Amino acid sequence: MCGIVGYIGPKRVVPVLIDGLRRLEYRGYDSAGIAVVSRNGSLEIRRASGKLRNLEEAIRLAPLDGEYGIGHTRWATHGRPTEENAHPHRDCSGKIVVVHNGIIENYVELKRQLAAEGHQFLTETDTEVIAHLIEKYADGRPLEDAVLDAVRRLSGVYALAVISANDPNKVVAARMGPPAVVGLGQGEYFVASDIPALLQHTRDVVFLADGDVAVLTPAGVRLMNFDGRMIERPVQHITWDPILAEKGGFKHFMQKEVFEQPRAVRDTLLGRVSLESGRVFLEEIGISEADLGRFSNVRIVGCGTSWHAGLTGKFLIEDLARVPVEVDYGSEFRYRNPIVDERSLVVLISQSGETADTLAAQREAQQQGAKTLAICNVVGSMLTREASGSLYTHAGPEIGVASTKAFTAQITALTLLALYLGQIRGTLSPDQLKPLVQELLRLPQKMETVLQRDEEYDELARQLFRYSDFLYLGRGIHYPIALEGALKLKEISYIHAEGYPAGEMKHGPNALIDENLPVAVLAPHDPASRAAMTRYEKSLSNIKEVKARDGIVISVVTEGDEAAREASDHVIEIPCAPDLLTPVLEIMPLQLLAYHIAVRRGCDVDQPRNLAKSVTVE
Repeated sequence: MCGIVGYIGPKRVVPVLIDGLRRLEYRGYDSAGIAVVSRNGSLEIRRASGKLRNLEEAIRLAPLDGEYGIGHTRWATHGRPTEENAHPHRDCSGKIVVVHNGIIENYVELKRQLAAEGHQFLTETDTEVIAHLIEKYADGRPLEDAVLDAVRRLSGVYALAVISANDPNKVVAARMGPPAVVGLGQGEYFVASDIPALLQHTRDVVFLADGDVAVLTPAGVRLMNFDGRMIERPVQHITWDPILAEKGGFKHFMQKEVFEQPRAVRDTLLGRVSLESGRVFLEEIGISEADLGRFSNVRIVGCGTSWHAGLTGKFLIEDLARVPVEVDYGSEFRYRNPIVDERSLVVLISQSGETADTLAAQREAQQQGAKTLAICNVVGSMLTREASGSLYTHAGPEIGVASTKAFTAQITALTLLALYLGQIRGTLSPDQLKPLVQELLRLPQKMETVLQRDEEYDELARQLFRYSDFLYLGRGIHYPIALEGALKLKEISYIHAEGYPAGEMKHGPNALIDENLPVAVLAPHDPASRAAMTRYEKSLSNIKEVKARDGIVISVVTEGDEAAREASDHVIEIPCAPDLLTPVLEIMPLQLLAYHIAVRRGCDVDQPRNLAKSVTVE
């Protein structure tokens, strides 16, 4: 979520940095800061909590200027969103400063080692460790060499920008996970988290890959890998107009947001799980572990896509924490005299935190004595202000009316909650938790693999976009994804689509099947789960039943499933994952299939007719 900007060149550095940070505000943040080096070699920092205007006021009260510098907008992961914890962070000497997007998983170990060597730490952040580590390796050497030595010690994901008063006229950037792009101007050079921060100054950019280091000087840009070997990356010329710049080069916001899902899931996980211990850390939610251990039931409330996320959460929480869960539509909850009390945890899910029906359900639950937990994407929204506690998704702004990245971030948050409840209530041992957490952290990379097959989904859309009805089938935790896949198609393409439990086909839907009905069957398999394999075998039978009635079968299956491939007309493969973690992998092909079908039908993908992003009235 954080935004990074760096500049070296003839312009006044402070306005360039502030303008760049403003163009990255959409990423979300809770504090901001800049660091610049002046002509006399002095390094100065200004930081402020809250919005960018607070930083601008700090600069107005204590002006600074320089020849080059770095800036940052921060979304807190380690440490509260205070001025002290805002970036940039400096080393002991005050000569090296770092801005950082991501999370350093081994920072506790590194901090302990550095403290034993005499380094003094002033903040609660993991980022400060990086500055001290670079200082440790600097010792009169070029800054890029010290950075290379430092990144080889880091575990986690990060994008960095570093400057040092001891090695002037140089900005060093490094990437391992979060995005970083270098801008090439006329005698000036930039680094940023995203292209919009650069477009006022240059259209020629280089996208850093994982394991790249960029060295920016007034003479140009040098690139190397983490081994120190010089490399080259292609220069790309950006031709977007301002609106396209906001869309990141994608044709529609929805398409952009589908492709942002690996980042959204990664950001929602950051700082909340330990790869080493397998533990989940959700103390931030504001509901005590003692209370979470006492609840006898969980009620989940949401509307539309959030309701589908909640239904997915039911399977997760009941399986992992062994607590009974009911899922309600926000629009129905308060009208049926729900049975909740002080032993109930009511989880309210909303992307915006302003959905009227969900807010009304929250107030009804609180009146009956229940504690409420908001799962929300907007800090400070009404839902979070009124809730007993909040678990934020870090999806970033979602512009498209049809929710995509908010949905997968909600499922990720619900997975964390289920693991946390299981951890607290003793239904998951450390030996059970650790492999699940490890697999959870691998999901973003597997999601990237799914997105790389977008051309396949476009070709499939070409063959299917003229049909007028679709059916989506799923069993167990895959049933909510069938519902969501159908909702995406009907929302943006105006094709009638229905999601259904696959086991209920004989109770009516079989009558609909003929040669004009595409049927999407969600049938991944997890050999490690006997229940999952039983569901898979029964789903395979569903596929054969549909084919026997001349239906058009589109199967979403685990890679290498030859049995499903032989029985289906079309196959979409997803990477292998534990059954409970497959929903975020399954939904992305269905989102993109709906998107490409809608585009081919000439529909307004981002603003479907009769729909709004946030339903703030009943």
